[in-house]
Amino acid sequence: MAAEITPSEYRALAELRYRIRHFLREGDAKARAVGLEPQQYLLLLAIRGLPEGSEATIQTLAERLALKHHSLVELVDRLETHGYVRRTRSRDDRRRVFVSLTLRGERLLEQVARNRISELRSSGETLVGAIEALLERKQHSGNNTKKSRRGMREQSA
Repeated sequence: MAAEITPSEYRALAELRYRIRHFLREGDAKARAVGLEPQQYLLLLAIRGLPEGSEATIQTLAERLALKHHSLVELVDRLETHGYVRRTRSRDDRRRVFVSLTLRGERLLEQVARNRISELRSSGETLVGAIEALLERKQHSGNNTKKSRRGMREQSA
């Protein structure tokens, strides 16, 4: 049977959601301040921040941003028009399109990202605290389970 959710867990969950929403809202404002729509900033960030070994294809980027293929293509179109990204077709498979940042796009992304990283470094402890509060019970219950198993083994010996 699942353990009852405690009032402190509800508070921690609410605090986590509040902190995440605040961080995202502030990020949207910082993106707009440099002339980017939030989705445009997220696409630039997704391209630059792909996991090592991943390729910035339309398909991969659509997945990373949870967008449909055609929506991502429209977003790339707008960024390409502004000179922030460029498209190149694969030599092996002309259907595969890669998206990369231009120097202009890199500079714009860096302006916003630098601010976001700075904010996380200065106020990220509250976000981490909310996550830790939610994980704390799991860790305690895991320790209690280990102790109770050990006690049962000792009794049977």
